[in-house]
Amino acid sequence: MNYTSKEIANILEGTVVGDHNETVHSIAKIEEGKEGDLCFLSNPKYKSSLYSCKASIVIVDKNIQLEQDVTTTLIKVDDAYLAFSKILEMYQQNNNTKLGISEKSDIDKSAKLGKECYIAPFVYIGENVKIGNNVEIQPHCFIGNNVEIKDNTTLFSGVKIYHDCIIGSENVIHAGSIIGSDGFGFAPNSKGNYKKIQQIGNVVTHNSVEIGANTTIDRATLGSTIIHQGVKLDNQIQVGHNVEIGENTVIAALTAIAGSSKIGNNCMIGGQTAIAGHLKIGNFVKVAGKTGIASNIKDGETIQGSLAFNQKDFLRSYVIFKKLPEIYQDIESIKKNSLNNG
Repeated sequence: MNYTSKEIANILEGTVVGDHNETVHSIAKIEEGKEGDLCFLSNPKYKSSLYSCKASIVIVDKNIQLEQDVTTTLIKVDDAYLAFSKILEMYQQNNNTKLGISEKSDIDKSAKLGKECYIAPFVYIGENVKIGNNVEIQPHCFIGNNVEIKDNTTLFSGVKIYHDCIIGSENVIHAGSIIGSDGFGFAPNSKGNYKKIQQIGNVVTHNSVEIGANTTIDRATLGSTIIHQGVKLDNQIQVGHNVEIGENTVIAALTAIAGSSKIGNNCMIGGQTAIAGHLKIGNFVKVAGKTGIASNIKDGETIQGSLAFNQKDFLRSYVIFKKLPEIYQDIESIKKNSLNNG
């Protein structure tokens, strides 16, 4: 990475304040920036670091108010955080650009690969697989029969995609994730044993989905488990069979979603949340971490609690809960006084 301040400003549609020819070759946090580094400032908490920063260029919001002079070149933009994310994306693409098919990969003759793909050593690709253009598959990935992976998708090391699944374009699936493993379907019989219900559906992810490391998405019993466009899943999430997650919903780590539940669009779900099966969660729902959901949730609700209810009601109840020992003592004192006066 070698860019001048003028080039970066053009990319970000920003304005240079300082040296238009200042050059950077690496990226750093503002409090650790040094010569040759590009940094950004979005959180006012770190504003003091700007005055002592040694970085060559810092991206800032255009409405920033400076109380002191700065020695670094500034690039002023509408939104420093979003602008810096664009720079990080460019940096990542430059670092990850690889092409070619390793001789140590195992690819079935019936598989079809698009243009400018990278297939790393020890990748297995099964029968009738279709892989689009600019797809990167890193070492030790398994791609089962009849899988389709669309353009510009990246699979990090150790990803396993079972047969018949469809992965959308511009997906990122991080190391160790498993897509299309069997759903948890067993039927009890008269002998007290459980008979496995065969899971013959698949998983479909739409475009611009990101799936964190060691996350598991189970295939449907029938039909598809569906992850819609723009969904972002953190690490170590369990998505059960026939679940559907709506567009642009984000889910934090260690969440578990039981089978056949439907989550709406633009939801935000905190970590360690547990969602029971066959539920409907509306659009624009916000769920605090460690919440347990056992009933349907309407559009726009904010919920919290081990058995969740409206967040405002929960917080009011929690204030009382913290005072339960005092309340208990008061009740005991009233009872004693009542007995003594009786």
